[in-house]
Amino acid sequence: MQLLILTGMSGAGKSTALKILEDIGFLCVDNLPIALLPAFAEVSGQKEGDRRLAVGIDIRNADAITDLKGALEEMGSFRTNCRILFLDADDEALVKRYKETRRTHPLAEGRRVEDGIADERKEIEFLRERADYIIDTTHLLVRDLKAELEQIFVEDKNFKNLFITVLSFGFKYGIPADADLVFDVRFLPNPYYVDSLRPLTGNEAAVRDYVFQTPDAETFVGKTTDLISFLLPRYVAEGKTSLVIAFGCTGGKHRSVCMANAVMKRLSADTSGSYGIRIEHRDIDKDKKRGK
Repeated sequence: MQLLILTGMSGAGKSTALKILEDIGFLCVDNLPIALLPAFAEVSGQKEGDRRLAVGIDIRNADAITDLKGALEEMGSFRTNCRILFLDADDEALVKRYKETRRTHPLAEGRRVEDGIADERKEIEFLRERADYIIDTTHLLVRDLKAELEQIFVEDKNFKNLFITVLSFGFKYGIPADADLVFDVRFLPNPYYVDSLRPLTGNEAAVRDYVFQTPDAETFVGKTTDLISFLLPRYVAEGKTSLVIAFGCTGGKHRSVCMANAVMKRLSADTSGSYGIRIEHRDIDKDKKRGK
């Protein structure tokens, strides 16, 4: 029997993750009282076959959450087949999600959502420290989370607790506040000044060919990818779970899109799926919306 304990911050996507796990073959139980966990594992383990169970436990078990340590120890031999998946997100993302859904944080109790989040982090920090998998959902769409869970539990790939977002943006719209690494690609030829290319984006071949007409473009992609590949295992060793790599040009429509796409492609090949990775073009349509 395989037992997966799904936990983490409220608003980080645990309900969505449970649905995904159910779709890929887990028997899922949400908000199981912690006192029942050892008995649940024992009874389930007596069933024939290679069963996979996922149990959602979170701060709704606030009065007993610290008892999880004892419950895991009580499970004895079951612990060798037990893993902990911890879903996290930064405070800004969590606050935004609560405001969008108009839900009340379990620990807020009439206070600000920020206060409930801060208390929750303290309460469940011990779970994060002993988690086997940590997924930061700050920048993840549902399809990204699904891909991550399938890589771990279907494809059985080595998981390194780091999800990478490759991001293009325009400096005139501001540097992304959550960017960890920022690369300025305004040194490359600008398609904006070519009438036939101006309405196109860096996703189109004509713009891509124009940008890569200079050897500097390919050199930049190679050297940048080498640097990132060097940094990734060091970020993992540091305990980082989310990395945003941003490429900026003037408007975020041409050069930055080309470079983000190229680095994303090279990085995906170089890391051979060892890390979760996605791409986002933040400002690619903003000129169109402004009528330019």
